[in-house]
Amino acid sequence: MSDASQGLRLYNTLTRTKEDFVPIDAHNVRMYVCGPTVYDFAHIGNARPIIVFDVLFRLLRHVYGQTHVTYVRNITDVDDKINARALRDFGGEIASGTLSLNEAIRRVTEKTADQFHKDVAVLGCLEPTVEPRATEFVEPRADGKVDMITLIQSLIERGHAYVAAGEVLFDTASMPDYGQLSKRNLDEQQAGARVAVDAHKKNPGDFVLWKLSSPEEPGWNSPWGRGRPGWHIECSAMSAAYLGEVFDIHGGGLDLIFPHHENEIAQSRCAHGTDVMANIWMHNGFLQVEGQKMSKSLGNFYSINELLETETFGGRKWPGEVLRLAMLMTHYREPIDFSVRKLEEAENTLRKWKRGADLAPAAAGQLPVEVIDALSDDLATYAAFQVLTQLAGEAADGNDAAASLKASLLFLGFDVASAKVDEDHVAKAIAKRLAFIAAKNWAEADRIRDELLAQGIQLKDGKDPVTGERITTWEVKR
Repeated sequence: MSDASQGLRLYNTLTRTKEDFVPIDAHNVRMYVCGPTVYDFAHIGNARPIIVFDVLFRLLRHVYGQTHVTYVRNITDVDDKINARALRDFGGEIASGTLSLNEAIRRVTEKTADQFHKDVAVLGCLEPTVEPRATEFVEPRADGKVDMITLIQSLIERGHAYVAAGEVLFDTASMPDYGQLSKRNLDEQQAGARVAVDAHKKNPGDFVLWKLSSPEEPGWNSPWGRGRPGWHIECSAMSAAYLGEVFDIHGGGLDLIFPHHENEIAQSRCAHGTDVMANIWMHNGFLQVEGQKMSKSLGNFYSINELLETETFGGRKWPGEVLRLAMLMTHYREPIDFSVRKLEEAENTLRKWKRGADLAPAAAGQLPVEVIDALSDDLATYAAFQVLTQLAGEAADGNDAAASLKASLLFLGFDVASAKVDEDHVAKAIAKRLAFIAAKNWAEADRIRDELLAQGIQLKDGKDPVTGERITTWEVKR
């Protein structure tokens, strides 16, 4: 375990308080985070928990040792949305018999999962220790790891689930303290209010553990007929398979508190007879785009890949590390407004840090305890970044500040290669400025010049010695 001047404290959604983190086993710290449902490319909202919990993973490895932390992040590759996407994309081939639905589903999930892995790697995220796929944990396994069918059988045997109308449902009334995470009182839930009302349910809040599949739908044989699992049971099985019945940290987005995480807790506790599923529950805040809820109908729905590879947001592509920093500039529990302005601020900040790190010797220096202390206070990234900005101001050729800055950037998942200038971006900005000058729009021309200067690009105006035309050159200013 590394030395730090203070212990790790994390906000626990379950208790609504910040708590000292005490692992069950300091030699095997265990964390589970809900991963993507691979029916479409991951959007920028999906990126936030991946980045946030990557920072926590890095911090836990620093404090407890790299080999003493197990991070599980799943892939959900069985879901009705995946089925619908397969039918949409390959409906003709399926109808003609040239492609089975299962093969179409596999094509959708493989393509989407591959893109997800490429995207999060560009965002600077480490691979999790284990990345199980839901389809691998439906039926009993040869290695004896927990599976969904066995887990559901256990819930039925313990009186927490029942079979009705071809479905297996969790009986929420069988769990007296159901709702602790979301603070929802089961007695106060209104039938029909955000809860599906079906005649075969004992209670409006009862949820599906297993549902029957039609001949055209993917399915597995089970004691209750050929079918497929409900969404919530997947994570209960995969987390128990690799982390045990009770583990240290469970993370995800705020939108997962209810019903997903609430129902995970119910299934896991009732199946295993435990008081808790995870000791600490952590949730990152919601994301808006330019002050509005992200939605396809508003035209502000962006995939990670779109931001990286196309000029659809702010008229340009954005480096992965800029997206990463923009996500971390706001505390993880707070809502974030994802905007062009925030990305530009992140880009300028990162450029200043890199110019300081460029002055470091080849080997990175000591990671400042102030950075670890800031992150140890419930991932206070803003406070950690203040330390980096101070180090950048103190950096000089070969000195300790530059070396510590370099070490900090590496630790936080940022590339420490020499700060490179996006020459295409500079050329476009200069062209726009020259157009404003030609139109005598001096205010806009000055704005572009000042923005480039803030990015470390100094413009010099002059005349072409041959044509006499106005030209602009530039140089990097430290």
